[in-house]
Amino acid sequence: MTRALIAALLLFGAAASPAEEPEPQGARGRWEQLTPAQREELRERWRRYQSLSPEEQARVRERLEELRRMPPERREAIERNYRSFKELPLAERQFILERFERYRQMSPEKRAELREMLRDVLRASPEERGRYLDNLRRWREMSSSERDRVRERWRQRRRR
Repeated sequence: MTRALIAALLLFGAAASPAEEPEPQGARGRWEQLTPAQREELRERWRRYQSLSPEEQARVRERLEELRRMPPERREAIERNYRSFKELPLAERQFILERFERYRQMSPEKRAELREMLRDVLRASPEERGRYLDNLRRWREMSSSERDRVRERWRQRRRR
């Protein structure tokens, strides 16, 4: 086993979680506990990591270090969410990733505005939240020209 694979194992945290592992083991011991499929997945992750630019590799290392510094409960929540995401049908995962990319492309001001709107929705009563979701569904069902007409009406109301 190469040092690179041990580093990948440590880097990508594919070893058993502390709850599954009663006492600490070295990377070699954790590697030997992996199934052949898990080992191949780690090898592929390592290849992908190696193909990243030095800047991207540094960003990955920083993010992993942030993850390691988080409280265990927060890390577990992130891992649960990630597993749930991976279990979604491909079309849903792609939809979410596309939306996330759109979010990343927004200006910091727009992102802050969107986060505040989301907070407002989450703070709303169940009835208000239901109305919001109904309106959102109707908005999504509108054609582009219908949306433009609604936007124009909003603009006219603001001017008054």
